[in-house]
Amino acid sequence: MSRHVLLPSGETVPALGQGTWQMAENGSKRAQEIETLRLGAELGMTLIDTAEMYGEGASEKLIAEAFGHERAGLFLVSKVYPHNATRRGVVEACERSLKRLKTDWLDLYLLHWRGNVPLEETVAGFEDLRRSGKIRHWGVSNFDTSDMEELFTVEGGVNCATNQILYNVTRRGPEHDLLPWMSERTIPLMAYSPIEQGRLPKSGILQAIGHNRGASAYQIALAWLLQRPGIIAIPKASSPAHVRDNRQALEILLSPDELKAIDSEFPPPKRKRPLEMI
Repeated sequence: MSRHVLLPSGETVPALGQGTWQMAENGSKRAQEIETLRLGAELGMTLIDTAEMYGEGASEKLIAEAFGHERAGLFLVSKVYPHNATRRGVVEACERSLKRLKTDWLDLYLLHWRGNVPLEETVAGFEDLRRSGKIRHWGVSNFDTSDMEELFTVEGGVNCATNQILYNVTRRGPEHDLLPWMSERTIPLMAYSPIEQGRLPKSGILQAIGHNRGASAYQIALAWLLQRPGIIAIPKASSPAHVRDNRQALEILLSPDELKAIDSEFPPPKRKRPLEMI
């Protein structure tokens, strides 16, 4: 099964991608990490997320080593530090990322979180990069509803392609107002830490459903997320077996009764909650 999510431009991207946070931090794991990324791409998980913050560029270099000149078919995402997000700074930071990734363009470039630089400057820098062909789309990360509303008042702000946030079955706060706001504007949500970095409850409904289906609780949590409209999930896999498990979650279609049971244990929010971050 292959699932895709629509960007505001009309382009589609895989609903299941690969995250790289905390990769390239242990040299003894490098070969396995490269093998994992390559296998994930072969399995259709061609959206790969990184950031200049991840190992101060080491994750970007790892991706370059994994794929070499095999750029075609990949959808590369990177992120700029808030302190680099001035109009000129965002261009320079992007050029450094491109150099580390050994590519001429990024498919998507995100502001990692809000800092002190006015959004007008950051958006102007993103638009400069888009016009020059160094990025194809831009977006934001860790923006709450009020941040998104402010972004849309800035010239060019409506060109935002996505918002990458912490969202999973145990962190459902965004469903109250942020997700509906984005859905109305056809802006997909990119979910980081989609299985809570492996810290899901050790027992309960996820395990029970998984037991009935011959799957793990993590696969059920990922399947739950992938079944929601307009969501791109970017789990990190630590091994080839792990990336295969993630890919298998795409094959799991949860029933209405199973979804209702998950809601009973992990209820949707009844009120506004501040956006959480890891």
